[in-house]
Amino acid sequence: MLRTRMTFTGCKSRAILAGCVLLMSVGCTTLYRNHGYAPTDDQLAEVLVGVDTRDTVADVVGPPTAGGASNGGGFFYVQSRFRLLGPLEPKEIDREVVAITFDADGVVENVERFGLENGNVVALSRRVTQDNIRDTTFIRQLFGSIGQINAGDLLGDG
Repeated sequence: MLRTRMTFTGCKSRAILAGCVLLMSVGCTTLYRNHGYAPTDDQLAEVLVGVDTRDTVADVVGPPTAGGASNGGGFFYVQSRFRLLGPLEPKEIDREVVAITFDADGVVENVERFGLENGNVVALSRRVTQDNIRDTTFIRQLFGSIGQINAGDLLGDG
């Protein structure tokens, strides 16, 4: 009877140990989480620069994640991918922004796809109707001001 009790205790402790090891290994498994939506290149190929309007773009590509600051602003689609590893803070490993701008009549003027490489905004693809590319898009303004603010300018010392 003493032998049976020792064997049962040994099996129980092994089962608890195996359960703890299993929980720890599952807790350290890398998980990926996607946020937002960015249209594929095939979907963007259906958007014709100089032809399509806001309504047709919304029908073909879907509603935008964000719109421009004014009524004449563009459509912005943002997609991010995060890596989660156990109890560590989630880390953004990929971000794509698709910007579709419109002219004053609401016709597609420009389609651009941006990525984030080493903290810098990188234009991945661009389609425009004009030869001169304006460098004042919403995305460039947003990312261009990072690091450009001087404390002396804010206090009036500069």
